[in-house]
Amino acid sequence: MRQVDSLKFGKKFNNKKAIIFDFDGTLIDSSPDLTLAVNHMLAQIGRPSFSQDKVHEWVGNGALTLVRRALSGSVVIDEHLEVAFVENALDIFLTFYAQNLCVATQLYPNVKETLTQLQNHGYKLVIVTNKPSDFVAPILKGLEIESFFEFYLGADSLEKKKPDPMPLLYVCEKLKIGIDECVMIGDSKNDIVASKRAKMQSVGVTYGYNYGEDISVYDADQIVDDIADILPSFIG
Repeated sequence: MRQVDSLKFGKKFNNKKAIIFDFDGTLIDSSPDLTLAVNHMLAQIGRPSFSQDKVHEWVGNGALTLVRRALSGSVVIDEHLEVAFVENALDIFLTFYAQNLCVATQLYPNVKETLTQLQNHGYKLVIVTNKPSDFVAPILKGLEIESFFEFYLGADSLEKKKPDPMPLLYVCEKLKIGIDECVMIGDSKNDIVASKRAKMQSVGVTYGYNYGEDISVYDADQIVDDIADILPSFIG
């Protein structure tokens, strides 16, 4: 894990009213349960299983992409996969995962404490994720963090998802705030690219799912190794 850039660590986000969080890889480590669901799906269709570390590399672009990567055995998707084959595998995955959403999924260190402090200081908190929206609420409830958030957007909530800026712009519109009054926090290039396209400031966390890439490559306004490290920039 890289060391925090001291200049970016010291950055202050002034005049902000809302903070948008990615979900998987930023607030929660869902890779154990996603691995369980992926390997169940693969077993049902007669394919070999993969380690949690390998599945971890494939998370971050939604369920369909995760399934296609698992069927390809690589982050690079096999474009020759038959549509019907993928759809059947996706159905198996989603059915199983829906029943096992919060078995081993857990919050990353200091998440609840950080959300508490931000909420206590008056920030409006929102989740924008590429996870199917039906899965978000049960996990929020299971991990007892649903009360922190104004609302959430899943992969299917709008016409487009990250890295398109549409979800971020929608949040600003719904909260009736300016883009410059909001910050996006996430673990992958999808989060940082979406924020740049929206002309919104961003924070990248180093511990999540970014396909083995260093998140700093995408030039977020701040890079942190622990979610609590954002606090001095917002309430310090």
